[in-house]
Amino acid sequence: MNAARSLTTAQRTTLESALQARQRELRADVAAKLKTQDDPRLVGLRNRMEDTDDWAAADAMAAQDIALVSRDLAELANVEQALARVADGSYGDCADCGNPIPYERLAAYPAARRCVACQEKTEQRERARK
Repeated sequence: MNAARSLTTAQRTTLESALQARQRELRADVAAKLKTQDDPRLVGLRNRMEDTDDWAAADAMAAQDIALVSRDLAELANVEQALARVADGSYGDCADCGNPIPYERLAAYPAARRCVACQEKTEQRERARK
């Protein structure tokens, strides 16, 4: 089924704009987190030993920095995949069942790949594996 038929042109435009805005925000956030060197040719996370003389605290802060960048990069990948689906016309179709994802779900999470029912099934399978 083609979600383009279930979304109005205005809805698609609104969702695409939201995805593009989130893409810009995430790229800026990642760049800001990685831009911590005085040398513009280098990119890296902040040296946390400058903040504290405690190695354990510095390691914990560095691990948190890595987790935040990793989370942002994962979300950025989801947003960019959604924009690719917009471009190829498959945006708004559930990746599992092929049915249209309701506008309300896409408005809440524009990068959604699945309808609510299929997302719940996916999450149940993931919980069962743990």
